[in-house]
Amino acid sequence: MPVQTYLETALDKAYENKSLSEILAASPAALAGVSEKDAELLKQAFGIASIKDMATNKFFLTAQALANLAAVKK
Repeated sequence: MPVQTYLETALDKAYENKSLSEILAASPAALAGVSEKDAELLKQAFGIASIKDMATNKFFLTAQALANLAAVKK
């Protein structure tokens, strides 16, 4: 799948042609399926204000690491 095709399904339409730095600085609401209310709840609960914050959040990283370890163990 070409990167552009993936971005079309992963991002809201308004962000499909933005630069990577613009996307990382955007609210998590720029991700397809994440509402403005969801983004506000992420900010309240975890201090996440951008997609970069979400991607580098220690809780999200820990959850990913645990899931990856479980997948390797299978």
